[in-house]
Amino acid sequence: MANHVLLNNIHHDKTRVISRYAEQYADNVASVLVFPNEFMELQKEYPILFRLDEASGNYQSVVLLGLHKGENLFLDDAFPSGWRADYIPAMVEKGPFLIGFQQQDAQPDPEPMIHIDLDHPKVNEQEGHQVFLEHGGNSPYLNYIAARLKLIHDGMAAQDDMFELFKQLDLLESVNIEFELANGEKCRLLGNFTINEEKLMALDGDQLVKLNRSGCLHLAYAVISSMSNIRKLIAIKNHQSN
Repeated sequence: MANHVLLNNIHHDKTRVISRYAEQYADNVASVLVFPNEFMELQKEYPILFRLDEASGNYQSVVLLGLHKGENLFLDDAFPSGWRADYIPAMVEKGPFLIGFQQQDAQPDPEPMIHIDLDHPKVNEQEGHQVFLEHGGNSPYLNYIAARLKLIHDGMAAQDDMFELFKQLDLLESVNIEFELANGEKCRLLGNFTINEEKLMALDGDQLVKLNRSGCLHLAYAVISSMSNIRKLIAIKNHQSN
């Protein structure tokens, strides 16, 4: 069970966070939420897909990390970080940290503040990166995490506009991913959406201008390009099964 508290240099002066990735640190997930401001890096490594959150009725962006529940094919002890890709999604890198909102005196709106889950398996006082320096200042690690949290915060604000435009232009389509592994196992991934490339190519001039000016045209192509990374996941899975 999570134990989220507001981070501060008095109560958490000895807190350290492990930055390696491994199953014992709860990194064995088959997909993770991602955001539009990551797409250009994500497309180089992962399949980017969309999913519809039935509770809210909103679309969300995810990348596939594995082909079965609880499987992360990017976890690999042979790599220094334990992760076999150059770019790691911000929702993974943030580890035990998150943004919470707190009302400040004389401020009309709650301010975003960094919180930490003290029960997260990467949090301890013996191993990993210091969160605060000896005299109370933020460590370089915490400054990096703050930048990743800002990316998530900004990305959450941008994604609704992106999906609204994709829906207006009728670019979203359901996609069923079917494949057979080298051992003969047949797999099928359901409940995902992607960009319909034919409809994107058929947009008229005004629609393309609107998509481009919004900053979403290159995002749509990044999603389409990323689908080739499904073959990478299958290749990793087949190699691990040998």
